[in-house]
Amino acid sequence: MLALSICFWLCVGLIVWTQLGYALALTLLARLRGRSARRPPQELRGPPPALSLIVAAHDEATVIGAKVENALALDYPREQLEVIVACDGCTDTTAQIARQAGADLVLELPRGGKIRAQDAAVRAARGELLAFSDANSLWEADAAIRLAAAFGDRHVGYACGQVRFLAPGAPLRAGEAPNQEGVYWRYELAVRDLESRLSSITAGNGAIYATRRGSYIEVDPIMGHDLSLPFNIVKRGSRAVYTPAARASEKMVPTLGGEFARKRRMMSHTWPILLRGGMLSPRGYPPGYAVMIFSHRVLRYAAPFLHALALAANIALVVLAPAGPERALYVATLVAQLALLAAAALGGRLRLRVLLLARYYVQTVASVAAGLWDWLRHGTQASWEVAEGTR
Repeated sequence: MLALSICFWLCVGLIVWTQLGYALALTLLARLRGRSARRPPQELRGPPPALSLIVAAHDEATVIGAKVENALALDYPREQLEVIVACDGCTDTTAQIARQAGADLVLELPRGGKIRAQDAAVRAARGELLAFSDANSLWEADAAIRLAAAFGDRHVGYACGQVRFLAPGAPLRAGEAPNQEGVYWRYELAVRDLESRLSSITAGNGAIYATRRGSYIEVDPIMGHDLSLPFNIVKRGSRAVYTPAARASEKMVPTLGGEFARKRRMMSHTWPILLRGGMLSPRGYPPGYAVMIFSHRVLRYAAPFLHALALAANIALVVLAPAGPERALYVATLVAQLALLAAAALGGRLRLRVLLLARYYVQTVASVAAGLWDWLRHGTQASWEVAEGTR
């Protein structure tokens, strides 16, 4: 009984900590630190540095023209801006359209995956700063300037901006779509802002980010930049920061099923980073950042297993506990767990916000385990496919 009770409450405590307590602790710490909490520079000081904006694309003929036009319309001195499209084994007219739209350099590469296409573009780029974006992400006019401003702090090696997910058939707000990614993402960005102010962020995003040329790292092609670059750059003595004033937008996956498939695919790339990519090694981490990695990344990825252990231990405790207040407590916690699963199941049929959120949460947690299963069963491909409904 004692071992089961310890297992149950430890799992519950770790789940609550990573999903809620961690954010509350960061909020409290940021308030205590006040002005000593660090934000990257918000305004560019001095002339804009040469910036190469790199877009890796695989069969993106439907959106690449708009992406290049969006890049060329940025409020960044044209002579200091280089737009590069790295075509990763494209079988359509992506390269032709990118050239017609005015890209400075179009690379036609054999299919090797997004990371290798970005690596090739970096080697060809002339910019002091290297910025990256997805083919379907559109930047606001001042996004490049805002992103470059963060590097006014010589300690910054990586900066990511804010991506907003738009519901299909906008003008709905992101959180109003059946896919609840917008709700989750707003919470995630609030946590990211706190991490950036207190130390460094633990993950970025592929829609809008940049590094110094000297900070760029060539990683295993199955390990995406979103997760692998920030912590590796911190290990090398620089900061990885969040710059919310640099904004981009892209369409979210329109359905919960599509979002599950997207996250499952992402997690098959995440597990190699976690287990053999250096994230678990504390070497090079400042102490506070090590706690952030454990709280926001390691525990988040352990969530499906913590939930499974909590449920199994709870069932055993209900069966074994003697009648009385203790058993009543465990019955109540078991009912709460089963209610979450029931709400997630109903979320597939009833479009109520609370049910959709429950379904989104359960599917997100399940995608972590599904991604691990995929990686262990057949490995992870470096190449990628476009997520349903995002173009």
